Amino acid sequence: MTTVFEERHASHPGDYVNYDTDRLRDEYLVPNLFTADTVNLTYTHVDRVIVGGVMPVESSVKLETVDALKSDYFLERRELGIINIGAPGVVEVDGAVYEIGTKEALYVSRGSESVVFSSNVKTSPSKFYILSTPAHREFPTTKVGQGDAQVIELGAAETCNKRTLRKLLVKDVLQTCQLQMGMTELAPGSCWNTMPCHTHSRRMEVYMYFNLPEEQAVCHFMGPPQQTRTIWMHNEQAVISPTWSLHSGVGTSNYTFIWGMAGENHDYDDMDKVQPTELR
Repeated sequence: MTTVFEERHASHPGDYVNYDTDRLRDEYLVPNLFTADTVNLTYTHVDRVIVGGVMPVESSVKLETVDALKSDYFLERRELGIINIGAPGVVEVDGAVYEIGTKEALYVSRGSESVVFSSNVKTSPSKFYILSTPAHREFPTTKVGQGDAQVIELGAAETCNKRTLRKLLVKDVLQTCQLQMGMTELAPGSCWNTMPCHTHSRRMEVYMYFNLPEEQAVCHFMGPPQQTRTIWMHNEQAVISPTWSLHSGVGTSNYTFIWGMAGENHDYDDMDKVQPTELR
């Protein structure tokens, strides 16, 4: 088992406007999430969120602490959200076993000392996408299946953004400290997500795009509404959105993405919306 760890610093919007394409990708794109029997972790100093992926193949994989946390175990002062985008698998938390199917989620409490990931079938591995945030108290470790999610239908075919949003780890489903996670699936023929777009300076956000055909791509928009930039992304890649940045994308086909947030409040609708005609 291997842990690959990378640390990113927060950035100022006044600096961001001078970044070229390579610098944008270096600062905000998380290109490699799923490697066999490896824990891939990226620590961003934007709200101290850790984004990562675990794909057990030949053996189970344990989530170990990293030196940057200065903790005896990974979740000593953190909470953890997990969404499985691969085949069904198992997450074992301090001896309790949770069967996690495709597109199902697990919230793991602060103070959990052992988190172990396994695939049911190594030829069809699970892909556990994870987000972790600092936590001030413990809430129960809880599995959230698709049937437990709060489901909202959004958009329309006429505006190319007909989509189904599933709120998985949010206050209306279970208690967390600050972590929120969910999944949005675009209908065939739709390609825009989160439009009209928005910012929310109270929360940062991370998007992870998947179910995107290998020959297709997503153009992710970011930055202050009057200084937008783009990052071209491929299947199973994530992008960090600072608190001052909008976050929206358009694909060359339909796709699914996981959104995850951390910050000041749990109000999903707390958004400063920006109309398309206002964007520059």
